[in-house]
Amino acid sequence: MSLNDLNCRHAKPKEKAYRLYDAGGLYLDVKPTGKRIWRYRYHFCDKEKLLTIGPYPATSLVGAREKRDRAKQALSEGVDPAQQKQEQKKLARFKQEQTFELVALEWHTHNVGIWSPNYAKCLLGRLRKDLFPFIGSQAISSLTVQHLLICLREIEGRGKHDLAHRMLQVLGQIMRYAVITGRIERDITTDLKGALEKYKKGHFAAIDIDELPKLLKALAGNERRLFKQTILAIRLILLTFVRTGELINATWDEFNLGKAEWVIPAERMKMRSLHRVPLSRQVIAVLNELKQLYGGEGYILPSIVRRNRPISNNTILKALERLGYAKVMTGHGFRALAMSAIKEKLNYRHEVVDRQLAHVPRNKVDRAYDRAQFWPERVVMMQEWADYIDSLSNA
Repeated sequence: MSLNDLNCRHAKPKEKAYRLYDAGGLYLDVKPTGKRIWRYRYHFCDKEKLLTIGPYPATSLVGAREKRDRAKQALSEGVDPAQQKQEQKKLARFKQEQTFELVALEWHTHNVGIWSPNYAKCLLGRLRKDLFPFIGSQAISSLTVQHLLICLREIEGRGKHDLAHRMLQVLGQIMRYAVITGRIERDITTDLKGALEKYKKGHFAAIDIDELPKLLKALAGNERRLFKQTILAIRLILLTFVRTGELINATWDEFNLGKAEWVIPAERMKMRSLHRVPLSRQVIAVLNELKQLYGGEGYILPSIVRRNRPISNNTILKALERLGYAKVMTGHGFRALAMSAIKEKLNYRHEVVDRQLAHVPRNKVDRAYDRAQFWPERVVMMQEWADYIDSLSNA
């Protein structure tokens, strides 16, 4: 005879445990402590087995029967329901342990080989500053769109709209990695389309060539008492117009002063391709000054505090701010300055300057057919550029 809810509620504990049977192998196990537990007895592979369904009254009679029926369905499909329950528990425990921070760090390690060291370090710093404090300890499977939006809104609140959009892209990459590795079912960042504030993306701040003489005069006068090393660093980035990270992480073994050439290895380049920089006489003179200051080993621009590390990525930017060029000029701005000035003042073709900037053609067809490096022209161009800078300084 089947049970009813009244039977279950009035089941009193006895000296020994006893069972109240329902139907189809389901029964209520009543313990001497008063604890009542639903269990389902069944046979699998000719062996009697037992599935614990849950405690009463948390699991009602109706609920217990539904779980029994699901277990029967599993049996009909050749699945052991007890084993299935254990696997589901393990999976739930695994997903709970897969925090956003754990998955994000795993994703970072998985991709670090294809990134430049500087980008990998910067990205890790962003994760630790902008994401981990908010969602790092949460299971990635429990994150909602609202959780992610809180992180992005906080970045927007600092006025970093471009960064907010970039971190949304990073979140998407991490989420898709989590899908591939079985941590979550779908990438929820797709639901954030249009959620961030619209903004007009600008270029890196850069002065015009007509304003350069004033900057050169400020460097020469050094009324702000910048370190000699900092002035030389600014002069180098002006003369070579490499990226800031490429300059500050440069080491002496990359330079051949006899051949007047600087070879930046592929792993330090943004596009992961080796880059050659012709060295003008002026650049070689700056390098020799640095060699006299710090020797010819290790970084060419070592940190004043820790010589085994390069200067900070913000050294040049902060120096420009002290010179009165806050939000007007950046280290990256020297690249834009050189591009426009060399084309307009020295009459070089765009392609030649573009190669010196280590840019690559935008589309696949151009990348396949336009592999010219224009090295002889670049050697002459870089010397003319340095001479032109000197002419502005002496004007």
